[in-house]
Amino acid sequence: MTIQERIERAEAGLMAQFARIDAMEELGTRRVLDAFQHHQVAYRHFAPTTGYGYDDVGRDTLERIFAELFGTEAAIVRPQIASGTHAIALCLFGLVRPGERILSATGTPYDTLESVIGWGDETPVGSLKEMGVTYDQVPMKDGRIDVDAVDRAITPQTTLVIAQRSRGYDLRPSLMPEDFAPLADMLHTKHPGIRLMVDNCYGEFVCEKEPSHYGADVCVGSLIKNPGGGLAPTGGYVVGTEEAITRIAYRLTAPGIGLEVGSYAASYQPFYQGLFMAPHTVAQALKTACLTARVFEELGMNTTPPADTPRADIIQAIELQTPERVVAFCQGIQMASPVDSMALPEPWDMPGYANQVVMAAGTFVSGASVELSADAPMREPYAVYMQGGLTYAHGRIALAQALQRMAEQGALMI
Repeated sequence: MTIQERIERAEAGLMAQFARIDAMEELGTRRVLDAFQHHQVAYRHFAPTTGYGYDDVGRDTLERIFAELFGTEAAIVRPQIASGTHAIALCLFGLVRPGERILSATGTPYDTLESVIGWGDETPVGSLKEMGVTYDQVPMKDGRIDVDAVDRAITPQTTLVIAQRSRGYDLRPSLMPEDFAPLADMLHTKHPGIRLMVDNCYGEFVCEKEPSHYGADVCVGSLIKNPGGGLAPTGGYVVGTEEAITRIAYRLTAPGIGLEVGSYAASYQPFYQGLFMAPHTVAQALKTACLTARVFEELGMNTTPPADTPRADIIQAIELQTPERVVAFCQGIQMASPVDSMALPEPWDMPGYANQVVMAAGTFVSGASVELSADAPMREPYAVYMQGGLTYAHGRIALAQALQRMAEQGALMI
């Protein structure tokens, strides 16, 4: 069987999954369109600003639209937020004080947050640990949040519970928005002074609602992932209660200033247009992920999630079992990229990660995870994490190239 025949066979068995994704895309598009019309988006919202950015109508309206879409009281949506990790760090530094304690309800957070928190034996300069903030975590149970264990782990010093929707470099299932409801209900009922913050990266517009619709006090993410639609050139967002957003905004700028300042000398059009495109772009990424999962399942490999399972985010994990397969897969994705296709990624010591990482990302926006990319920590079980895809056609082509590269390198028998 040729690679193309294998892909076509896998695709033929995914019509039900694709129909479900198409239905979700239409729901998401309607939500965004309604919000744009409600806030009367016009050309004036695309105008750049300079200096302090007082009364920036494009910035302020975009934040109101995000708040509406996420069902929250307020939002921060800024190009000055450099990454998802930066957005999460803003929240952590804004919501806890020295002597207080953070508790993770989803086990160990994503690798880049460990130095922000100060997790481990060392105390990184500028970390929360250096400021006197303590941290603990509760492992998940059977792939779900162990609400009772979280309740037992809360101490008088605990003021913030954090949770990660996506799996990160883990093979546990990603969490649906409604999976956060029992945790939020427990905290709000038994510990009303404790906030719940959800790292929502990779999950936006995959489902009809977001964790903030199920009680999360704060949700946070990156604009070069799902909500930027592949067009936002940079930035991040935070949505939540008015009180929480005020505290976080004081860390973004300065106490007493908050959201009142912040200019952007380029046009806001890519942020608005990217948000409008986001439900469609996410749907393309999900179809690419489903197809990839089905092909590798038929090759006898474990995938998370399986091809026929409802999805909580755009990430597809594949246990490739050997380092040679991981590197060849990532090289194939890079070779099929529209940008830097001539580059061949190799594992390297990437800042903020405990293991060497190999990363394929031939993207128009540097590091944009909603564009087709793949990366993997070089550790057992040698799982590669693929995400994104601006178009399903490109995802299909890149999958064929990845399989071809693996075959050429002797890493996989097709």
